[in-house]
Amino acid sequence: MSTNIGEEHVTTTTTTPEESSSVPKLENLKKVSIIPLIFLIFYEVSGGPFGVEDTVRAAGPLLSLVGFLVFPLIWSVPEALITAEMGTMFPENGGYVVWVSSALGPFWGFQLGWMKWLSGVIDNALYPVLFLDYLKSAIPVIGEVNNPGKTLPKALFYAVILVVLGYFLPLLVGTGAIEVNRELWSDGYFSEVGRVIGGVWLRTWVQVSSALSNMGMFVAEMSSDSFQLLGMAERGMLPAFFAKRSRYGTPLIGILFSASGVILLSWLSFQEIVAAENFLYCFGMLMEFVAFVKLRMKFPNVSRPYKIPVGKIGAVLMCLVPTLLIFVVLALATLKVFVISISAVIMGLLLQPCLKYMEKKIWLRFSVNPDLPDIYAS
Repeated sequence: MSTNIGEEHVTTTTTTPEESSSVPKLENLKKVSIIPLIFLIFYEVSGGPFGVEDTVRAAGPLLSLVGFLVFPLIWSVPEALITAEMGTMFPENGGYVVWVSSALGPFWGFQLGWMKWLSGVIDNALYPVLFLDYLKSAIPVIGEVNNPGKTLPKALFYAVILVVLGYFLPLLVGTGAIEVNRELWSDGYFSEVGRVIGGVWLRTWVQVSSALSNMGMFVAEMSSDSFQLLGMAERGMLPAFFAKRSRYGTPLIGILFSASGVILLSWLSFQEIVAAENFLYCFGMLMEFVAFVKLRMKFPNVSRPYKIPVGKIGAVLMCLVPTLLIFVVLALATLKVFVISISAVIMGLLLQPCLKYMEKKIWLRFSVNPDLPDIYAS
């Protein structure tokens, strides 16, 4: 049978008895509730203030504090609202890949998945991460969430508050309790702030907290990257073996591919990794904004368990300021980062036709989960 996603048809195969005996029944797997989802989003987005010390060095304490209060209003809140609407509209593991596929077609859905997967792998290649907003990164696991229509919007709301406080309060205490020497504020300086304020025990506490935060961010990012590959395989965009789960329900092949990608990025510097990650992330964000607006205009009556209370013009205006910020980030990229990022984009443009050719020649098996929703059938 075939499923219409966007403008293409992909062949669906059924699971054999031998395969089904080794695949865990998803209805028997424990779903993610609201509290674990809040902290999953928190560690995807932030993980705490570790790594933001350079903002004080670059802008001073006042502008740093103002920035961490204002930036969420013009970027994080619109992104969280879009994520809540689109995530509850498509409650499956493909996440933003499905959003773009439904709006722009499977080809562009694959391109987004490729860029977001690379961005996630790059993110896991450095810790602590700087202040980057990845509110949608938990969305590839939305298929594992209990009652996503209610759980996801609440989790995003509390996670945004937690993230803002996690940045603002430590910076407020750190810059207010001791005399600020901007030249000293660099990665790891919070441990020195802890020593000055509370002594060796507080410095040790901060260092241990930073290590645990890095571990949390790594695991959270790895989970979203691997479940994204699983979701793409369930949509027929990747070979079927990416959809294979372990007996615990985790996407084993996706985890192995994501972990291998981290190792290959060790030759880049910290600054270059951050810049390349931002570049690919911004490309993907542009497609997501376009998909959000197009779905609002083309399918206004499709069921949305959570819907942002704005019309079509409001949906466009919501995306305007974040889009301008994206172009600023792209314009500031160095030549080396630009070449690396554009090369990665070109690889994605070539990879999708190659996979379709392999599917046509039956060199690899592709399958589509027939139980997945289809917006065109609504």
